[in-house]
Parts: sequence; C-alpha cells; structure tokens
Amino acid sequence: MKKNFLVWLVAIMAGLQPVFSQSASITEPGVAIFYPADFDSIKTLPSLAVIKDLPKRDSLPADWAVRPEYFQVDGRNAVRFNLDEDIDLYGTGEVIGDLRRNGTDVTLWNTDNYEYAKFEGKQLYQSHPWILGVRPDGSSFGILVDNSWRQEIVLDEDAEIISEGPSFRVIVIEKENPQEVMKSLANLTGTMALPPLWALGYQQSRYSYYPDTAVEELADEFRKREIPADVIWMDIDYMEGFRVFTFDDEGFPDPAGLNDYLHSKDFKSVYMIDPGVKQDSTYFVYQQGDAGNHWVLDSLGNEYNGEVWPGQVAFPDYTRPETQKWWASLYQDFMDLGIDGVWNDMNEPAVFDGPDGSMPDDNIHRGGGELPKDIHLRYHNVYGLLMVRSSREGIMAANPEKRPFVLSRANFLGGQRYAATWTGDNSATWDNLKMSIPMSLNLSLSGQPFNGPDIGGFTKSPSADLFGNWIALGAYYPFSRNHTSNDTEAQEPWSYGKKIENVSRTAINRRYRLMPYLYTLFHEASENGMPIMRPAFFADVTNEELRDEQQSFLLGENLLIIPKWAENAAMPEGDWQTVQFEKEDDGYQATVKLRDGAIVPMGPVIQSTEDYSTKQITLLVNPDNNGNASGTLYDDAGEGFGYKNGEYSIHKFTASKISKNKLKIDVEQTEGERKTDRQYRIGLVKGGKVVYSNWSSGKKLTISLKK
Repeated sequence: MKKNFLVWLVAIMAGLQPVFSQSASITEPGVAIFYPADFDSIKTLPSLAVIKDLPKRDSLPADWAVRPEYFQVDGRNAVRFNLDEDIDLYGTGEVIGDLRRNGTDVTLWNTDNYEYAKFEGKQLYQSHPWILGVRPDGSSFGILVDNSWRQEIVLDEDAEIISEGPSFRVIVIEKENPQEVMKSLANLTGTMALPPLWALGYQQSRYSYYPDTAVEELADEFRKREIPADVIWMDIDYMEGFRVFTFDDEGFPDPAGLNDYLHSKDFKSVYMIDPGVKQDSTYFVYQQGDAGNHWVLDSLGNEYNGEVWPGQVAFPDYTRPETQKWWASLYQDFMDLGIDGVWNDMNEPAVFDGPDGSMPDDNIHRGGGELPKDIHLRYHNVYGLLMVRSSREGIMAANPEKRPFVLSRANFLGGQRYAATWTGDNSATWDNLKMSIPMSLNLSLSGQPFNGPDIGGFTKSPSADLFGNWIALGAYYPFSRNHTSNDTEAQEPWSYGKKIENVSRTAINRRYRLMPYLYTLFHEASENGMPIMRPAFFADVTNEELRDEQQSFLLGENLLIIPKWAENAAMPEGDWQTVQFEKEDDGYQATVKLRDGAIVPMGPVIQSTEDYSTKQITLLVNPDNNGNASGTLYDDAGEGFGYKNGEYSIHKFTASKISKNKLKIDVEQTEGERKTDRQYRIGLVKGGKVVYSNWSSGKKLTISLKK
C-alpha cells in the first residue's frame, strides 16, 4: 500500500495518472478502452500516438465483440483477441507482403532495412501498433495497442500482440464500416496537417545531385522538355563531410543562390537532415549539443556514439524538452537560405556499428516534462516521431507564414501529424513495383495518408520498360517522388529514350490535371483522416471478392486506378466509366475509371503548382442510372494559413436530368469565404470517351446527353 502510494505520488507530481485495477469501459461512442490488472501508467504513458484524454464514461456493453485477453508468453506481456475466421485483417503499418494481413506477423521495431532484406522484411522503418478488421457484412473494428515498446503482431487464428515492455492499455473501435473506423482512428491520433500545394506535385531526387550546377541543369531540363515537376531534393552530399546544417564549400558554395535559382524556375527545394551529429569539437552543432547536454546516453551515463555517414556521431535525446527546443532552433538559419522543405532520414535511428543496426536497448533517454526517463527499448520506435515533431516546430518558427513540409523515413502511429513518409530503400524490381500498392494501402489504413514509395526503385537500375510502368503508376501515389541511389544509372524521365520520356510526361500531366481533385482529397484527409489512396473494397465493403484486390486501388471515393500490368483485377459493381485523357494509348498508362454517380473536378496541364488555378475547371461526370451525380472542389491559396480563417471555398456539384436528353449541374458554394470568378465545362464520361460542353460561368451548367 505504501509503495503504491509513493508511485501514485510520483506520478501525480510528473503530471501522470496511474491506473492499477483492471477495467473496461466506453470512452466515447464506439470506442472502448481496456486496462490490465497490473497496469502502471508511468511505464507507457503519456501516449505519443493518442492525442486526447480517454476518460471512463460508460460501462462496456455485454455484447461488445472484440475484447482483449491479457496473458504472458515467455515472460513477456501480451494480449489476444479471439476473432472469427471470416474476418479480413489490414493495417499493421509499413509492411511488405499482401494487402490482406491474415496469416502474417510483423515486428514493430523501426529498422534501417536496405532492400527489405533483413529479418525477412518483417521489421521495416516504421511501427504502427494497429489492426483493422472487416467482417463479411462490412461492419469493422480497429485495435490500437497504446504501447511504444518493441512488440510483435501475430495474425494467425487469433490476433496476438506480444510486447517486450510492461503491461499496456488497448483501445478498440467498433463502427459500421471501415471508413468510420478510419475517421475514429484519426479522431484519436490526429490528422495530417494540410500540406502546401507544391508538396502534391511530382518530385525528382537522387542520392545525390552534385554539385549545385547539376541541380540547376536538372531544373532547366525539366522546363525545356515540358515535363511538369515541383520539387528537387538534396541528399547528404550537399553537406560538408555529412555534417548536418552545413554546406559543402566546393559543391554548394551558395545555397541561397541555388534556392533562388530554383524558385525562379518554379521549383521548390527539400534538403536532408539526419539525427546523427558528427563528434567534432570544432563543429558548431556538436559544440552546442555538448554544451547543452543534449545527447542520448549509454547505460553507464556517458555520451553514446555510433557510426553513421559522418563517422562517429552523437544522437540528440528528443525526449528532453530542452533538446527538442535546441534542435528546433537549428532550423532558423537553415530555412533562411530559402529552403522549402526538410527530409529527416536515418532516424530509426540507424547506427552502422550498433546492435542490429541501431542503438543498444539499454541506452538512456532522460526525458522531462511529460516523458519519463527510460531506456531505449521504450523510446526506439518513437525516436523518429519525436525528431520530426521537433523539426516541424523549428521550421514553423522559421517560416510562420508558410505551411511546413517534412518527410520522414522512421515514424510511429500518430506521426502523420508531423511528417509525410516514403517506404524506404526499395529496389528496381517488378516485385517491388507491384508490392508498392499494398504497402501504401496498409500505411494509408494505419492513419498515414501522405505516403508513397521511391518511383523506379532506390537500388538497382530499372529497365526502360520497368521504369515506364512504374512512373505511369507513380503519378497516382499520394507522395509522388522519383528517387534512386548513387550507384545506379540515371533515372530522370528522359534517361530511357524518347518513348519513355513521353510516357513519363503523359503520366505526370495526368497527375497535374487531377490536381483539383487530389487537393480536395488532401483537404478531406486533413479534416477527418480518410485515406487518399484506398483499397478497392472501400467501393463496396460487403463485396468479399474485393477484399484482397491489391493491383487496383481507389484514389479517393470516385476514381479507380488500374495499372496497365494488372491481370484480372477485381472490379467493384456499378457502371465505372473509363476516363480518356489522351487519344492514343502508349501501352503504359493506367486505366482511370470514374464511379457512376460521381463528379470529379479537373484542371488544365500545367508545369508546376505555381501555375495552379481553379479559374477554369472541367467537371468529369458519370451520371448514375437515374441521371444523378455529385462531387466537391476544395480551393484555397495553396500556401499559408489563411484557410484557417475562412479564406477557402468548398463547392458542391449536383447533377440531375432535366429532360431525356439534357443534364444539368448545379454549383453551390457550401463553405468558406474565398471567391473566384470561375468558368466550368462538363466532361460527360461515357463509352470510354469524354464529351465536353462549352465553357460557361454561373451556378447552372447543362450538357446534351445525345451521342
């Protein structure tokens, strides 16, 4: 009793509320929370995934279906969920393999996994302790294991989560369909912030473009060839000896001048920043870190050092509020050079000479504020999340009028609040191309909508045919970036000859033409957490034939993307009509189908989002059997935060038949104060063709239904 009182007192002083008795209750409609009998909140809370308090409100109903059974296996704390055989399972974060996760297992331990070759690919760069279950009738549930310690998810006959840490609480969501589960997950873990519009554009990267003249020539080449693009990325070679927040005097002597040049060509720049700080007493970042006592410590309390790109480095301890503030402050001078975005890499953290490529489990994180002192085994999986949170805060402080953009390789459930992600060091193989779809889908089904793989593959050199197929698909990833390693052949769109250059231009043109629709989806994701890239079964959650479809996928609710290489892809029921973007088929472009009853806004071909405008919008329409259809368009400045003060608009489009041979579309602004003088035309999608009306203004549009 005395011991428990002392633990309780310490917890209260630290701002934490301990729970020691087993309990189960409803915390909000459709959301239950379960605590084991030996739960000690100091060991797992505060949660870095869940952003809201979860008080006990109501007793758990007797018919609540998904309940955890707490047990131990080999001395480790675990939970088991007894599930019916006919339930389809998804999620579990960043994983290789099939979309449907039944019969699989994954280890949640963020790992630098080159070509996904280590640990049978079952440990990758991010950890998402999350399972989505869908029953035959479409009713769905989500299991959130609120625990950052190393753990395994085993989806065999039952669902088991086995942790190497203390007992943990579990949150279970019950909803009518998986879409509502995803919204509930976002309510618990937060949504991604609305990114700057330029981050939705096509992006070109390499490890590395060097020197700065090569970067300028690359920008010139895109504009000369009229291949749309928005971003050029700088990998670690821009630095002086791989020291973060520095620039190589020979290769990048004038970074501000380079960024000015890119801006003059309507490009944005993104620069890499790793967590490892070179152990060098003459280096200002190491000097500051040493003076501020900012480093992760080894088990004996000494500065921990490990080998990364610069040699021996020290690692910031982002659990310390002082370190978070210091790290954020480093971005002020960096961003003042005209840098637009930041890329946090190697933040699993990767350590070349460390155990299993990372830090020892018994390294010490000193914590502070809400986070208690504990070992690396607890904080490893959230190291990347804590880093990008601090990076994002620093970027926002440096450029308070701009929306920050951060890309991270490592992250944790809930990390979508701070950074977009890519799926790490994939390879230029057909298997990796095809696997990129279920990988991105399961990330999307784990709360991270802004994701995508390296187009073309990071390692190895793709054939012209493979690259052509990959970029034709890559135009539809939420995050669309071509990236390759330093030992591969050139991978720019024109590197494979005129034919593949044309294929690339056509695919990227499609992405930019769909930008009004894509930006509307990003806005939706920022509001309610709905994925941008969705599995085909979201079109009909009761159609079990769609449950393992992983060649095709939905872009939002209204477009179905079928890669050219797909074979016998399962189709949702309904009159899905093919959208014809261009007259000739080059043999590579994905088939894009528009749902019956849908209206999708589309813009003209542009060379970057600097040219983006909604002054002329084409409304692709596929009326249902009754002649009805609907859709929306979100519009704002594409940058800054004026949209939070009403400087945006949402327009709703409603189509209906007004006679046997005429279709009418009503245009209504339903939200926001932004006003735009806009012209519309209707693109009626039927029989594989698009028939266009004339351009017109106003709130009522019409088109003849005669062929």
